[in-house]
Amino acid sequence: MPEHNFAPPRGQLLQIEIESKALKDNLLGDPAGRSVAVYLPSELDLSRPDDCPLFLYLASYTNSGLGKVSWRFFGESIPQRIDRLISEGRMGPVMTVFPDCFTTLGGNQYVNSPLMGLWEDFLLEELLPRVESEWGVGGNPGRRAVLGYSSGGYGALRQGLLYGNRWGAVACHSGDMGFEHVFRGNLPVAATGLEAHGGGPSEFLKSFRASPHVGGQSINLLMMLCMAASFDPAPGGAAGIRLPVDPHTCRLDEKRWRRWLDNDPLEMIEKAGYRDNLKALRALYFDCGNRDQYHLHFGARALSERLGQLEIPHRYEEFEDTHSGVEYRLDVSLPLLYDALVGLRGVFQGVDQG
Repeated sequence: MPEHNFAPPRGQLLQIEIESKALKDNLLGDPAGRSVAVYLPSELDLSRPDDCPLFLYLASYTNSGLGKVSWRFFGESIPQRIDRLISEGRMGPVMTVFPDCFTTLGGNQYVNSPLMGLWEDFLLEELLPRVESEWGVGGNPGRRAVLGYSSGGYGALRQGLLYGNRWGAVACHSGDMGFEHVFRGNLPVAATGLEAHGGGPSEFLKSFRASPHVGGQSINLLMMLCMAASFDPAPGGAAGIRLPVDPHTCRLDEKRWRRWLDNDPLEMIEKAGYRDNLKALRALYFDCGNRDQYHLHFGARALSERLGQLEIPHRYEEFEDTHSGVEYRLDVSLPLLYDALVGLRGVFQGVDQG
C-alpha cells in the first residue's frame, strides 16, 4: 500500500493574485485575474535571494497549480514532497510557484492563443517578473527551472525549445509529443462526438456546460477541442474552434493538421534556433511510462533518439507504468533540477541520454 504523508508543509504556503494583460482579451471569456500559489520551504534563506533557485510548476490538463499544493490521499502534495526530499538530503530548498492556468476548455497547453489567451506571455512577462520582484529571487536564468506533467510537461518542454535562454533547466514528465500517435487517431472519435451534439463545437460546449456531471467521453472530446484552440484557433468560426478534419467524412485537412504538427516537439526540434535553445540549458530531463495510454512513450523515444543524433545533452528515462498516478517521478526530477541550478553535480552534460 502506498504510504500517506501526514506531515503538514513545514514552510510557508502563500497565494498571490495577478491581473493579467496577456489573458485579458481571451475569447473564451475566462478571467484574466489569476491566483498563484508560492511555496517557501522553512530552510530557504531569503536574506540571500540571489542564491535561491526558483521552480515553476505547470499543471496537467484538467488540473491547476492550486491543486498541486493541496491534500492528497495515500500520497503527498508537492510542498510535502519537497520537504521530504530536503529532509532526506536529496535536494536543497527552492521557491516553487504553482499558477492557476485552468480554462473553460479543461486545461492548457501553455501557448499563445487568441482564443485561450497569451499564456506564454503570462508566464514569462507577468508571472516571473512579479514573483522575482516581490521576493528578490531569480532574475538569473541559471537559477530558474520549469517542469510539469502531461500537458504541463509539454508546456515545460516548449519553454525550453522556445525560450531556453530564459531557463536553467527543464523537466518534462509524460509530456505531449509525437502528435501522430497522440492526437491523430483520436480525431474520428472527436468528430463522432461532435455529430452527437449537432456537429459543431458550440453545441457540444453548450451541452457540456449544462450537464450535471462530467463524463470520461466528454472530457476526451473537450481535450481535443482544447488542443485545437491551442494549436489552430479559428477566432472567426463557431466557438473559435475547428478540428483539422472534414466534419462529414473525417478526411484530414492537411493544412490544418500541419498547424498542429508545427507545435509537436518532434517537429520543433528540426529548427536550428530551437536546438540552440535546448543546448543552452544546464539540464534537460524527460521521462515516460512504457505503457502510456496516450502512446507518449513512442514520441519520447523518438525525441531522445533525435536529440542524441543532434548531440544535445539530455536525460531520458522510461519506467514501468502508464500515464496515470506517476507523480512519484518527481522524486527524480526535483533533485536533478535543483542540482543543475546550484551546480552540485555539474551541468549534466552527456548524462544518460536514453
